[in-house]
Amino acid sequence: MKLVQIYQCLCDETRLRLLHLLLQGPLCVCHFQGLLGEPQVKISKHLGYLKTRGLVTAKRSGNWMIYALPAEKTRSVELKANLACLQDCAAENAVFKRDLARLKKLDLECAPAAVAEACGTGKGKTCCC
Repeated sequence: MKLVQIYQCLCDETRLRLLHLLLQGPLCVCHFQGLLGEPQVKISKHLGYLKTRGLVTAKRSGNWMIYALPAEKTRSVELKANLACLQDCAAENAVFKRDLARLKKLDLECAPAAVAEACGTGKGKTCCC
């Protein structure tokens, strides 16, 4: 992955917020809608942008797409460094703090089975978001 591609992805606040939330674990679009308060179309567009550039992965689970960061061992040195920087910078930013607070309150039990398993709820319920 080229450094320029990474920085092109990081130059948008919505994409930064998506990546920051994905540092916490995999999520589906319906979760991002509730967390960011943005329309599904906008979120899907940004996730698609990140996916085509290799910053996120997507896995289908029934009707839902589950988004995650690439596996740690497959991340480039540049991506690892920039994700670490994002996490550090976000710790001091009110918008990112609010996103994390919302994530902690989010009922991940309504997630598709793949997200429920990844998040440790293991309930395997269908999405109700």
